[in-house]
Amino acid sequence: MSKDETSAFYDGNAETYASRERRLPTARLDALLATLPSGAKILELGCGGGQDSAYMLEKGFDVTPTDGSPELARQAEKLIGRPVTVMRFQDLEAVEAFDGVWAEASLLHVPRAELPDVFTRIRGALKPEAPMHASFKSGEAEGHDGLGRYYNYPSVDWLTECLSSGGWRDIALSEADGGGYDGKPTRWLFVTARK
Repeated sequence: MSKDETSAFYDGNAETYASRERRLPTARLDALLATLPSGAKILELGCGGGQDSAYMLEKGFDVTPTDGSPELARQAEKLIGRPVTVMRFQDLEAVEAFDGVWAEASLLHVPRAELPDVFTRIRGALKPEAPMHASFKSGEAEGHDGLGRYYNYPSVDWLTECLSSGGWRDIALSEADGGGYDGKPTRWLFVTARK
């Protein structure tokens, strides 16, 4: 996430955003965790308030939480009681260090032109055969929401092409209607893929 309106939003609203009423995506979390060995090392990209990290830690996984917002990272640290790395996705440099990546509603802020490189960095950070989960707000063209946050709004075809041309395997995409922090109806796009 670049230092723009999106970052400014999360830094300026970190406490409210982190403490909002949010239903955990347990079905998606459990689906990813079921593919991993017990105690597996998981990289969470964009941990927000830390609720998903807390869930994975509770299940006995070794989670490395990260977020691009220093203020949100502080909020997450309060919840999970461990350090959260402040890092932009574009700065990920780990090499074959993780058994899985969890990126729920976070990579959707990466500019479209930078997303292939970010996916390459994520593949590099994963061990061979390791899975990634990510979710996006579905659409046809990048843009901003009413709160000023940038979204890449990919379509199924666009995202499938981006991942397959990047060497990902076992790509599975699904869509569902839902909502978001802005209270607007949202078409969500969920993807899992394997290195």
